[in-house]
Amino acid sequence: MELVERYLGAIKFWLPKTKQDDIIAEISEDLRSQIEDEEGKLGRTAGEREVAAILKKRGRPLVVASRYLPQHYLIGPTLFPAYRFVLAIAVVCYCVPQLLARLGLLAFDPDYRATHTWIGEMSHVWPDFPLEILVAVGAVTCVFAVLERVQVKSGFLDNWDPLCLRPVRDPNRITRLDSFLQLAANVIFAIWWVSYMWSQILFDHDGIRVVLAPVWKSFLWLFLLLALANIALACFNLVRRYWTVPKALLRLALDTAGAVGMCGLLRAKLLLEISAPQLTAARAAQVTYTLNTVMGRLFPVAVVACVLIVVIFNGFRLARLGGGKPGGGKPGQL
Repeated sequence: MELVERYLGAIKFWLPKTKQDDIIAEISEDLRSQIEDEEGKLGRTAGEREVAAILKKRGRPLVVASRYLPQHYLIGPTLFPAYRFVLAIAVVCYCVPQLLARLGLLAFDPDYRATHTWIGEMSHVWPDFPLEILVAVGAVTCVFAVLERVQVKSGFLDNWDPLCLRPVRDPNRITRLDSFLQLAANVIFAIWWVSYMWSQILFDHDGIRVVLAPVWKSFLWLFLLLALANIALACFNLVRRYWTVPKALLRLALDTAGAVGMCGLLRAKLLLEISAPQLTAARAAQVTYTLNTVMGRLFPVAVVACVLIVVIFNGFRLARLGGGKPGGGKPGQL
């Protein structure tokens, strides 16, 4: 039948020459069998419309031919979940911080806001934003496309040892190593803080003198109290090794206080005086003003970074607890 021959010819166009005859013979035999079955039901020779219905059910020639061809992927189904995960991280880490930093400067830096407007800043950000996303997506895609080709040839993903799988870990369980590291870090910090940072005179040697503003004392006590609170929490975690809602909220409060303190340091104009034999009084005052200004300009970036860190880590922890049900503990129990 002419319609069948036209259909087979369209399929043959997409097939590799070395396999065309065998594949077409197989499809032809199957189609003719279906047509004979249909004619048996009709009790007559199948017309063009009945044959067309059979061919339509079989599928477009390109689709039918693709079933007999090797499947080609830029990134195949094996690596695609990892590709999607890394791509999301790349886009967020590469593009979002730049946008948040500009918004932070506009929100918290009066000097920056005096020379930049929200509309003007967005008009500069948005044209570059798609390009930055394209760069991030392109870089990750190229890496995974290469990995896909290497995997197809070498099968490196098939070479693995089940004995190397990581043990299942309760995310609400606090390891002794984490508690010891936190305890050691805060003890070392507290000793150094009291030994070297207690005075407003930060540096005084060989005629070079750096003096901090009186507001430094407030920050000194704040960070010392935070270190002592972290030491106490680390000691408690060595005994009660599961996160609970009260402990998670305390961790959130300490991290928030630390973040606020760090951001406040940048805005406090801590440098009161810088002097050196080579510096005139006017030059020393200019250096002091410049350093205070630079630290102030870092304030919006610090706010964005601290908010992201505090919210992400503590938010996930509180979400995991699911209303105060840690592994092995009781709701609301420290």
